[in-house]
Amino acid sequence: MTPATTLPVARPVAIPLREILPWALFGGLLLMLGIYFVGVEEGAVAMFKGMYVHEFVHDARHLLGFPCH
Repeated sequence: MTPATTLPVARPVAIPLREILPWALFGGLLLMLGIYFVGVEEGAVAMFKGMYVHEFVHDARHLLGFPCH
């Protein structure tokens, strides 16, 4: 009989918080910016003149449940 061999077990590598935190903040900032453009950018308090951004994200507004008309 041949002796049983065991395969090495791969252990997950721990990622330090200081490496994740900048990416998490960047992702959160992008998320908040996206929510602003989809949910708030309507003309009265708009960052951009005209209704270009509103019309560009119009279907996304309805998909996410933001009223606009």
